Amino acid sequence: MTSWLLFAAEAGAQEGGLFDLDATLPLMALQVVLLTFILNALFFRPVGKAVEEREGYVNTSRVAAKEKLAQVERLESDLKDRLKEARLQSQQVILAAEQEMEQLHRAALAEATAEANGSREKARREIDAEREKALTQLGTEAKSLGQMIVDRLLPA
Repeated sequence: MTSWLLFAAEAGAQEGGLFDLDATLPLMALQVVLLTFILNALFFRPVGKAVEEREGYVNTSRVAAKEKLAQVERLESDLKDRLKEARLQSQQVILAAEQEMEQLHRAALAEATAEANGSREKARREIDAEREKALTQLGTEAKSLGQMIVDRLLPA
C-alpha cells in the first residue's frame, strides 16, 4: 500500500493550496473501505458473534432466573400456608390436651374428694360406734359401781 501512496504522490505532486484534489483522495478512500472490510472480516464479526452469544446467554440466564424466582415465590407461599396450617393444628392439639388435662384433673379431684368423704364418713361411723360402745360400757360400769356403792352402804 505504501508503494501506491508513493506512486500517487509522485504522479501529482503539486504544491499549492490547502486541499489538493488529486489521485490520493480516491486512493485513501479505497484504503479506508478496504481496511473496513478487512477489520470487519477479521475482528468485528468474531467479536460480534461472541457478544451476541454472550447476550443470548445472559438473556436465557435472566429468563431462567425469573422462572426460578417465580418458583421460589410459589414454594415460599406454599410453605407459609403449610406453616400456618401446622400452627393452627398444633394450637388445636394443645387446646385439646389442655381440655383433656382439665377433665382428668376434675375427675381425679372428684375421685379424691369422694374418697376423702368416704374415709371421713367411715371414720365418723367408727368414732360413733366407739362412742356408743364407750357409753354403753360406761353405763354398765356406772350401774355396777352404783350397785357396789348401794351394796356397801346398805348392808352395813
